[in-house]
Amino acid sequence: MDMMELKSAIDGFADTADTGIKAVADRLDALETKLARPTGAADDIINLKSSETETAHKQAFLGDFITKGDDTNLKAIEVKALSTSTGGDGGYAVPQVIDSEIEKQLVDLSPLRAICRVKSIESGDYKRLVNVGGAASGWVGETDGRSETSTPNLQEIAIVPGELYANAAATQRALDDMQFDAETWLMDEVAEEFAVQEAAAIVGGDGVNKPKGFLIYTQTTDTDSSRAFGEVQYLSTGVDGAFPLSDPADVLIDLVHSLKSRYRMGAVFVMNSSTLALVRKFKDADGNFIWRAGLSEGQPDMLLGYPVVECEDMPDVASDAAAIAFGNFERAYTLVERTGTRVLRDPYTNKPYVNFYATKRVGGALVNDQALKLLKFSAS
Repeated sequence: MDMMELKSAIDGFADTADTGIKAVADRLDALETKLARPTGAADDIINLKSSETETAHKQAFLGDFITKGDDTNLKAIEVKALSTSTGGDGGYAVPQVIDSEIEKQLVDLSPLRAICRVKSIESGDYKRLVNVGGAASGWVGETDGRSETSTPNLQEIAIVPGELYANAAATQRALDDMQFDAETWLMDEVAEEFAVQEAAAIVGGDGVNKPKGFLIYTQTTDTDSSRAFGEVQYLSTGVDGAFPLSDPADVLIDLVHSLKSRYRMGAVFVMNSSTLALVRKFKDADGNFIWRAGLSEGQPDMLLGYPVVECEDMPDVASDAAAIAFGNFERAYTLVERTGTRVLRDPYTNKPYVNFYATKRVGGALVNDQALKLLKFSAS
């Protein structure tokens, strides 16, 4: 290497070093500027404290309470946080990071939670005023007089959450085993049981200490303009306990168009797998199946251009059974839940198992009967 090449190499190294030093200096300047801002510094401190609190809560919950039954640290954290979940029964709030994962699994496991509106509440119940009609409107010019319009008809819907529970169990030896993932196990067990109970209640719950199912409401053939609030319109197949032999797909088309057009965007079919097995065989006038499989993984199956949700809690095709529902469930049905899951540890009742009694307050009701239609397998 001659002197010119050596000088060029040294100059290149110096330029690279200068660039790196400048980048570090710029980052330090930006960090100092951020820390100098009162709001930025405060936000950073709050986020840091929140993260530290969440980590401590999770460690006290899993490392001490779940595996060892020691609630000393957990009790101190919850009392300090003024948690309303702390009580003398030994129940404690599940850390937010775990509770959030349970919520995510519930959406995946519960087909109806994924399509209904879900609201978290802080109070003991949820009330909502619904306009069921009566308000008039009209067109006027800039200086035209405005005559008084009729008063809207409001109905109050009150949803009182009941208590949803799961009762998972593990042996103390499994809890003591370092290879046992208590966090994942608890999330899976609780989410699965919550999903089973919740889906059944949304369809057929009686509303007593649980959601009121949409099939429990009064069913009538009256249209939206003449039906009483809180009643659900159904269409009949014209055959008791079966689809009509001739053009059975026509009743599904009638069902779709019985729903107002503003609710069809976002509408879905809901039925169980045995009913879907019948519907999948239907063809149109050209001999094409009216059912279409999802084009890719994660895409829903389609029926007459609308997604199909399989829910095994829907009734089978039988006499007078409303076995198929079609509607915009996000507009039709609201599920409310008190924020936070609680867990009570019970090592005594079912030895050698340790039971973990998890609870969450959940309620639900139909809030818009016009956004939902049913297909009943009846003669009329």
